[in-house]
Amino acid sequence: MTRAENVVCVTGGSGYIASWLVKLLLQCGYIVKASVLDLNDPKETKHLLALDGAKERLHLFEANLLEEGSFDSIIDGCDGVFHTASPSIFSASDPQAEIINPAVKGTLSVLKSCAKVPSVKRVVITSSMATLMYTGKPVTPDVVIDETWFSNPVICEHLKEWYALSKTLAEEVAWKFSRENGIDLVTVHPGVVIGPVIPPSVNSSVKLVLNQIDGPQPFGSTVFGFVDVRDVAKAHIQAFEVASASGRYCLAGNVAHVSETTKILRELFPDLSFREIINEDDKPLQPKFQPSNEKAKSLGISYTPLEVSLKDTVESLKEKGLLTL
Repeated sequence: MTRAENVVCVTGGSGYIASWLVKLLLQCGYIVKASVLDLNDPKETKHLLALDGAKERLHLFEANLLEEGSFDSIIDGCDGVFHTASPSIFSASDPQAEIINPAVKGTLSVLKSCAKVPSVKRVVITSSMATLMYTGKPVTPDVVIDETWFSNPVICEHLKEWYALSKTLAEEVAWKFSRENGIDLVTVHPGVVIGPVIPPSVNSSVKLVLNQIDGPQPFGSTVFGFVDVRDVAKAHIQAFEVASASGRYCLAGNVAHVSETTKILRELFPDLSFREIINEDDKPLQPKFQPSNEKAKSLGISYTPLEVSLKDTVESLKEKGLLTL
């Protein structure tokens, strides 16, 4: 079967990663069925309908993560499913209702729809490096974090890391249901995703770049594993297309502290005003961790340099009018 004959589903199609995934799938010739929350909201649909190939091969549907059966008609007839839809927020007045339930119940709902469709060959779920990081193990520069690491939900809850908890619990549910129902599942675990923006708004990870510009901004001692959104989208497609792909895939090509990214941005954009670097918790910087990239390499992924991702992020924000100078 050629790519042009393949029909795939992308849940949460209007999102940051999902928009790039839809874009690359259309470029590859796939017929794409993408879900959005509201078909009448141009903020969810306009940027998708403007993609090359959308007129001929993109079909948008309305679906809700908390409505079981909501994805049945979208997934029906699909060869592959990319489940990207999940709240990408880090604090909430009611974390259970706003973050955890949509992530966990939504994942199970999508997989239940997949189990009803014999044509689905593989499901690729967008997880996160957060499902590997909260183990209680000490992280030092000589320690390699790989796909065998699993975050402990108790630790996530204790630290009030609700996003990490939601992704960890959703992944647990996904692997259990897939094993019990014979679903070929692959999970992709990106770090902090940056790069050009397709949607008309800024997501939480790109805000990390945006918040470094214009005015004083304190930062903590945290380091981040950055990855370009284009690499993440490509990894999803490879995870579906490469027959031998299986299990979990870490995606974090560039480990850096915010102070380092600010330094790079200042050099790239000397005309912009960047926030003053203030260590708000007065702690030494966390040691950099080493994410394993061996499995990602097996998918043919070579990471975009951090400088390129940062440059393209800011250029994209300027182009869309999302960066107020």
